[in-house]
Order: sequence, then structure tokens, then C-alpha cells
Amino acid sequence: MTTLKLLLLLNAWLHRLQPQRGQATAEYALVLMGAAAIAMLLVSWVTGTNRISNLLDAVFRHITGLIG
Repeated sequence: MTTLKLLLLLNAWLHRLQPQRGQATAEYALVLMGAAAIAMLLVSWVTGTNRISNLLDAVFRHITGLIG
């Protein structure tokens, strides 16, 4: 195989890989946006209820019960 053929094959291979780089970046951005949306929904739900504070109070009472 000549050097020119090898370079042409390498160029074709690299050219096929390039569009996938942008696709991976777009997929990464979409995943981050989805995670941020879920986090915002969770935060808005938590601020409307006392479940987190009740959970932390129960854990603290359990730990202090074990110590004392």
C-alpha cells in the first residue's frame, strides 16, 4: 500500500468521525438540560413540603438516641 493510499484512507476515516463529535456534544448538552429540569422539579417539590426537614430530624433523633 502506498503512502498516498494510506493517507487517503486515514483522511476518509477521520472525516467520518468528525460529525459524531458534534452529535456527542449535543447529546451531552441535552442530558445536562434534562438533569437540571429534574433537579428544579425536585427542589420545587421539596420546598413545598416538610419531608426533608422531617427526614433530617428523624435521622438526628436516631443518632442522638444511639449516643445518649
